Amino acid sequence: MVVVESVRPPIRVPRWPSAADAEPDFAAIRAEFEVPEEFPADALAEALRLATQPPLPEFDATDVPLVTLDPVGSRDLDQAVHLAARGSGYRVTYAIADVGAFVRLGSALDREARRRGQTLYSPDRRTPLHPPELSEGAASLLPDGVRPAAVWTIDLDADGEPVEVRVHRGRVRSRAQLDYPAVQAQADAGTLPEPLALLPRIGALLQERAAERGAIELGTPDQEVRATADGSWTVVFRGDLPVEAWNAQISLLTGRCAAALMIDGRVGVLRTLPPPRPEDVERLRLLAPALGVVWPDGASPGTVISGLDPSEPGAAAFLDEAGILLRGAAYTPFDGTPPQQPGHGGVGAPYAHVTAPLRRLVDRFGTEVCLALAAGSEPAADLRAALPELPALMAASDRRTREVERAVLDATEAWLLRGREGEIFAAVVVDAEDGRGTVVLDGHAVRGRCTGEGLTPGTRVQVRLEEADVAGRTVRFSLAGAP
Repeated sequence: MVVVESVRPPIRVPRWPSAADAEPDFAAIRAEFEVPEEFPADALAEALRLATQPPLPEFDATDVPLVTLDPVGSRDLDQAVHLAARGSGYRVTYAIADVGAFVRLGSALDREARRRGQTLYSPDRRTPLHPPELSEGAASLLPDGVRPAAVWTIDLDADGEPVEVRVHRGRVRSRAQLDYPAVQAQADAGTLPEPLALLPRIGALLQERAAERGAIELGTPDQEVRATADGSWTVVFRGDLPVEAWNAQISLLTGRCAAALMIDGRVGVLRTLPPPRPEDVERLRLLAPALGVVWPDGASPGTVISGLDPSEPGAAAFLDEAGILLRGAAYTPFDGTPPQQPGHGGVGAPYAHVTAPLRRLVDRFGTEVCLALAAGSEPAADLRAALPELPALMAASDRRTREVERAVLDATEAWLLRGREGEIFAAVVVDAEDGRGTVVLDGHAVRGRCTGEGLTPGTRVQVRLEEADVAGRTVRFSLAGAP
């Protein structure tokens, strides 16, 4: 995901030459949460052997001028895309790294990937799902040669609805490795390269269809620990550039097509999320006026949310509370009758993860199911047998990733504020109940717990820093008064 700095500047504090000044120990955090670091020798040996002789399918799609679009400096490139007009509609060609061509079920690479679950990103290093020889080399869709891929061809009508979907193994060659900031500048200047020239149009169409389906995208800026020019660390807020949001719609489109293929074939693994509970929607509707959020009669939660500016205090607090609408996400395997609730509330349709197999375990299995079904055959027995194991593997991996990311943020926030106990900061209250809440420092990308009577979501307050404990990864404020 591309990182965009918000209007809030990062905190930069003086550095004191003392033991207390030690920077956050990200390696210790990874060790605490048992993040796998080195790859076993047998898995590395497999990766090295396969990297020297990558398996290439017979079908040749190298004539399609695909390009990749990722954050600056990425090496694990899962997707390459080409967009074209087709009559009154469009053709999306989406090549996904064919990890299944390298990683066979039951192999050492497969066993290690199941142990890891997903690539984990820390500020100081990346802990990949697969050895770099594959994830940043032979399996990555880098523009330095021919690669195997699962090639999706999705024909859309003039409104952006799929009318025909095909997927098969093929050999592809990316023409260029592009990044979000540069492509955004090209989009703003009207000089997008040919493979992406239709991205604004198709992306906007898919966003319109998503809104009609009732899709919910919170769009709140995320916190990220980032290195500074002096080799230190800071915390910034990040958000999506328009080109990133459009590109994400291509991935979501492919995931919806994959889910439809699985449901029709009566086998697969869906990413499910139940629709918002009516009582949660009503709670938000009642909260909206107090936070200055307009909720027109008949408007869906997704429509209301899409019109908010996260930089506004009331909107930020509303979006924080709106997270209640997106609870209960799960991976749902099935073999036979599809699940009674196959949809994903955030997408507004059934959806499956298939577009990031270099970085997420479940995508390899979903892709293999789709390739079999699209070829008119049944998925192999060992593949079907593996599907019920995926929810637990992905849940454990997701939990570890969340724990590491939270610990990294907490430690860095405490390190940035150390020595400033007693100081007063301007802040915005984003949630509060019974004298406890969460505040975001006004002007800085720091969140923290706060105590005090009168905390009200969406209001600006003055808070006193009571504690900044790097070792304990704790930042604690108390209410000091109104601004």
